[in-house]
Amino acid sequence: MISQEIRKIAPEMDPLRRGMGWTTEDLAKPQIIVESTFGDSHPGSVHLLKFANKAVEGITQSGGKGARYFATDICDGMSQGHDGINYSLASRDTLTSLIEIHANATPFDGGVFISSCDKAVPSHLMSIGRLNIPAIIVTGGVMEAGPDLLTLEQIGAYSAMCQRGEITEEKLTYYKENACPSCGACSFMGTAATMQVMAEALGLMLPGSSLMPATCEDLEDVALKAGRQAVELAKMNLRPKDIVTIKAFENAILVHAAISGSTNSLLHLPAIAHEFGLYIDEETFDRIHKDAHYLLDIRPAGKWPAQYFYYAGGVPAIMEELKHLLHLDVMTVTGKTLGENLEELKNNGYYEKCNSYLEKVGLKREDVIRPFNNPIGTNGSVSILKGNIAPEGAVVKHSAVPKEMHEAVLKAKPFDSEEDAINAVLKKIIRPGDAVIIRYEGPKGSGMPEMFYTTEAISSDEELAASIALITDGRFSGASKGPAIGHVSPEAAVGGPIALIEEDDLIEINISKRVLQIIGIKGKKCSEEEVKKALEERKNNWKPRRPKYESGILKLFSENAVSPMKGGYMK
Repeated sequence: MISQEIRKIAPEMDPLRRGMGWTTEDLAKPQIIVESTFGDSHPGSVHLLKFANKAVEGITQSGGKGARYFATDICDGMSQGHDGINYSLASRDTLTSLIEIHANATPFDGGVFISSCDKAVPSHLMSIGRLNIPAIIVTGGVMEAGPDLLTLEQIGAYSAMCQRGEITEEKLTYYKENACPSCGACSFMGTAATMQVMAEALGLMLPGSSLMPATCEDLEDVALKAGRQAVELAKMNLRPKDIVTIKAFENAILVHAAISGSTNSLLHLPAIAHEFGLYIDEETFDRIHKDAHYLLDIRPAGKWPAQYFYYAGGVPAIMEELKHLLHLDVMTVTGKTLGENLEELKNNGYYEKCNSYLEKVGLKREDVIRPFNNPIGTNGSVSILKGNIAPEGAVVKHSAVPKEMHEAVLKAKPFDSEEDAINAVLKKIIRPGDAVIIRYEGPKGSGMPEMFYTTEAISSDEELAASIALITDGRFSGASKGPAIGHVSPEAAVGGPIALIEEDDLIEINISKRVLQIIGIKGKKCSEEEVKKALEERKNNWKPRRPKYESGILKLFSENAVSPMKGGYMK
């Protein structure tokens, strides 16, 4: 094993590890890094130390030696509404680089990676691809819902309602005090929950272990088993690149469609694929989603909090419904194929245990996970739109867009920052029939923050929710709903067409035809050639903006990030 080879050429290794309490026997064992985002940073990471300790216990039981490393993450929720959110996407790549340093400065034979949230899980998946050491992921699950099934993604809407005078400050305070009753990732199918599901769908988790309630004892048992399995993976030399293939990504994207997963996955999955030496483009997502069945009735697009997903059987139950479409021959961290895992779960009591939780809340599996032949929708949940605004593409979660906005012609109202746009929405400057354009918010513009509060201000406004659209080179929260189109590429900061839109230009949106384009100038419909000529004239007069960040990580990120449609990672 690599750890033993390094011992032969690094004479200080053994004495330094003895200084940590390692014995002679420990030094000769398979050495497993236990990398977690534990920290007093937010509810998704504050509870992870017990899982790291359980993983170490499992490693010890299987004859290995575990070493805990910590690189905590930030919380997108705590970063919302101020410039802190600009650090969100950059934090993914920074965590990945730090974990690379941890694992390569002192090489290990395998790893257990423990995380819960929006950037941490993608970062761990990217790290596993970059390191390619035998590895397994444990996710920290989801928090419980509050009173009357209150969940955090509702707070943005309640805040906008309070600002408009529709609810009292006292009512908003009540909601804020009760929306997060426990640790864990937010209890809706946002980016954190979606990426937990993606980690399992890619074959890097123990079957049925993603998106479990964060406080359940079952999750501690999963961490223990994962520690044991990490040692076995190291002995087998079964590496992540043996598991995560194009077929595995196609499985994951099919699951993503079935759960109406976060649009941020279209940033993360391409970035993860890049680390595995694979290429996933926007056409792959669009092709798989186009005819996919949307089955999961979980918020924000659906009815129930995310903890009910596990009660209904989790990823395995979704995969059973999709079984005839999946690549069942892909390898997983169990050392068995996906098909073998699914058959085993039918016989080991997994579904009976899940169902016992579901019975306690008075639901049946089909209330949460629809049968394949009785779906919520049959065209997936995400579309890739293209046209003269977004030649490289833009992303829309059409399952969360009101039907009235699937086909529309709107008048452009461009803003060069989210702050100006949300102010215009809340002050009723934006009217039905407008297209709110928020630009210079892509990776090179300002780090690609989420436009969450703007989407919530729109979707919670009865007059605007089904009569306007939001179009941006930034991105959205996994909790976002309503007429929101993001990831517009190329972005404004590099002179993409979104930078050239002017007041009252006519914007056509046609989701079924996958179209996003300017069809008129200054309120007047024009021919394609006339629009092209107008954009060329504007481009000749366009000048790049001075970089928003001139020092620190955001300077480094903005200088090196690829476009949103390629994953927004640092090249």
